[in-house]
Amino acid sequence: MVIANYVALILTLIGAINWGLVGIFNFDLVTFICAGYRTPWAIAIYVVIALSAIWLVISPIISRGIINLGGRKNNKE
Repeated sequence: MVIANYVALILTLIGAINWGLVGIFNFDLVTFICAGYRTPWAIAIYVVIALSAIWLVISPIISRGIINLGGRKNNKE
């Protein structure tokens, strides 16, 4: 689950950077790399980034409010 959290975090940050580029410079990096907005590769990238953002929302619910990025659990009792 730690690896999934790291991958989801990295993909979500990449997606945020892409949307920042769209908002500031009107430049879509995914469209540029995939040579089109509706190409299969671009769609796949957008879907994977959306799923990673959804995972970051669901992961704390599954793990009782903690996104585990360190591999250790704090047992405070």
